Amino acid sequence: MTHSTRLLVVHHSPTARTQELAGLVLAGTRADGLEGVEIVESAALTTTSEDVLAADGYLLGTTANFGYLSGALKHFFDTTYDETRELTAGRPFSFWIHGGHDTTGAERAMRSITTGYGWRLAAEPLVFVGELTPERRSRAQELGATIAAMLL
Repeated sequence: MTHSTRLLVVHHSPTARTQELAGLVLAGTRADGLEGVEIVESAALTTTSEDVLAADGYLLGTTANFGYLSGALKHFFDTTYDETRELTAGRPFSFWIHGGHDTTGAERAMRSITTGYGWRLAAEPLVFVGELTPERRSRAQELGATIAAMLL
C-alpha cells in the first residue's frame, strides 16, 4: 500500500448547527479502535481531484439549500467527477444532509451523483430537517465511526 488507509471527509458547513454536525461525524471517525485510518477533512470548495484519488473512502456533508445540495458541494462534484469517477468506482461512502425545510431534492441529487461516480453506499446516511437532537448527535458519530471502521 502506498499510503495509510485514508478517509476523505468533504463538507460544506456554513452554520453553527452544521459545523457541530460535521464535528460530531469527525469525532466518530476518531473513535477508539480506529487509529489505523487517516482522516482528511476538506472544505467542499477547496477539495481537489488529487484529494479524492488519494482516499479509500468518503464522507460527504452538506446543507440542503432551496431543496438542493449546497453550491459548494455541487462545485466539488463538478470539479472532480471527470478525473476521478472511473478510478474511484466501488469505494465506500456515505453522507449527511441537514435542511431547514426540505431535503428531498438534495438527497436525490446526492444519490444520483454518487451513483455516477460508482461509489458504494456503505452506511445509512443521516438526512434530516430541524434540530440536532441527542439521537441525531449519536447517529452522526455512528456514521463517522462506521465508515472509518469499514476502511480498517
